[in-house]
Amino acid sequence: MNPTSRIEFRHTPITGSCVWDTTNLLNRRRHFLMFKATLRGFLFCLLMAAMSDVSPAQSLVLDLPLPSQRAEVSQRIGITDITINYHRPLVKDRKIWDGVVPYGKVWRAGANENTTITFSDPVLIEGKPLDKGTYGLHMIPNADEWTIIFSKNSTSWGSFTYDQAEDALRIAVKPEPADMHNALTYSVDRLQPDSAVVELEWEKITVPFKVSVNVHDTVLASLKKQLRNLSQYTWMSWDDAANYLLTEKVALDDALNYANKSIENEDRYDNEITKSKVLAALNRKDEAAAARKKALDFASPLQIHMYARQLQLEKRSEEAFAIFRENAKKHPDQWFVHTGLARMYCAQGKFDDAAKEMKLAMAGAPDNQKSYLDGLVRQLEAKQDINQ
Repeated sequence: MNPTSRIEFRHTPITGSCVWDTTNLLNRRRHFLMFKATLRGFLFCLLMAAMSDVSPAQSLVLDLPLPSQRAEVSQRIGITDITINYHRPLVKDRKIWDGVVPYGKVWRAGANENTTITFSDPVLIEGKPLDKGTYGLHMIPNADEWTIIFSKNSTSWGSFTYDQAEDALRIAVKPEPADMHNALTYSVDRLQPDSAVVELEWEKITVPFKVSVNVHDTVLASLKKQLRNLSQYTWMSWDDAANYLLTEKVALDDALNYANKSIENEDRYDNEITKSKVLAALNRKDEAAAARKKALDFASPLQIHMYARQLQLEKRSEEAFAIFRENAKKHPDQWFVHTGLARMYCAQGKFDDAAKEMKLAMAGAPDNQKSYLDGLVRQLEAKQDINQ
């Protein structure tokens, strides 16, 4: 068939006619094949450039072992989680810095895919704010100073398509000498209640940067969310929240509100004693005393004993001794009330009386407590203070 010819199929007037233009059809196919070949070549070149340091044993479609193995490190600061996902290249007798990893160029801070770092809450990086989320972690190494880059793009393949316009934050840090690390390693060290230091370690260099969290603000915001779910229907959740704020000495008005919410769910010793402590911290002494009295009216003999022990540990000895005596008077058949009296006598230097009470406690105690109490008796007989 002549490729430039036109073929017509003519039908009856009822069915009409149909014309096929083979010239346009062949030209379109020729252009498509040329485009396909060009695209294939371009993609091959791009792939070869990107995979210049990839082992032939690797696969783009199969799950096979990688020379630079995948790793993950996580750390919680307060209630904020930090997670780093990365791959660990080995030194393998190579020159790493200004060799395998050139100075002055953006590096993917690992191997294979993009290294990523995730923060579950807003943080400060070396004092600079960074919102919660997952970031591509890139670095620009130099002999005396490194640039750490947190990119909003966390899904690229390494740093091959890195775009500075997508930076969420850049910081400058100083590298430090370190012991030899054959495998690239991320660690989280120098942990404090509100901060930690993330370190990249490879060859004989460590690169640290500090991550800080406003723990109190983060917890306060989290509590408001948590106490809107099913936990709002239990006394314990509100009581736990109140006790956290009380212990941290923050947002005491919120703590009092949470204690009252707990009592609304179920009025009991635990939340009434929490309320009394919050009121005392707010210097509302009369209300605190009323709440404490109500709490002790709810309390079991053991709860009363434990409350007195807590007062004793807080160096409020006279209050503790009064409760020990009252508890023993009301519940003489409970073995642990005798331990309270023993501790009181010991604090007063009356070791013989203390030993006598501790022996009474041991006689009525369950078997799993007898060995412990026997040790206390021996200490008292040796005139040793058991309240330390």
